[in-house]
Amino acid sequence: MPIIGTAAWSIPKTVADRFAQQGSGLTRYASVLDGVEINSTFYRRHKTSTFARWADSVPDGFRFSVNVPKQITHVRAMKDIAEPLDTFLGDIAPLGEKRGPLLFQLPPSLGFDGDELESTFKAMRRADKDQIVIEARHGSWAADEALDLLKRYAIDRVLADPSPVWPAEDFDTPPKYVRLHGNPKIYYSSYTEDEIKAFLDLLAPDG
Repeated sequence: MPIIGTAAWSIPKTVADRFAQQGSGLTRYASVLDGVEINSTFYRRHKTSTFARWADSVPDGFRFSVNVPKQITHVRAMKDIAEPLDTFLGDIAPLGEKRGPLLFQLPPSLGFDGDELESTFKAMRRADKDQIVIEARHGSWAADEALDLLKRYAIDRVLADPSPVWPAEDFDTPPKYVRLHGNPKIYYSSYTEDEIKAFLDLLAPDG
């Protein structure tokens, strides 16, 4: 079954009665949803004790996907990332088995360069053997060469909505990671139940 979650774990007042009424915000969130995307890691470092506390706040089976720091994706533009990536992985290690995918959210300006990125992907895979997902936002990532390189290193594409690069029809197998940003207005528009179900059907076409 797909793991369902949101970016961060704030609970809107309009649905607060659906969640547990006791415990921390994360504990209450995890009483209903089984995954969350940590986006604050994109902007700043956290103490290892913070990740340990978060892991202790949720049940077994819950998963944290973690947004890789912008120092890696934006400042370094995916070049010479081995050292900061190792540091980051050390920071989040206390998540343990509750850690889900690493999310590399690329800037719109970062085009695909196979020669540069092959060494980067090698470094990523030397550092981490678990699920890695990339959300590309430059059209050059739609090229067959980009798709082949991602497959070679077992790096999954993010199906984003709206999608600047990889629309749903471009996936010949069920996508492993979906991000709903709001459509037609990003970070504003809501999704209907039917629209959400359509994305769930993409993730698990056999039910």
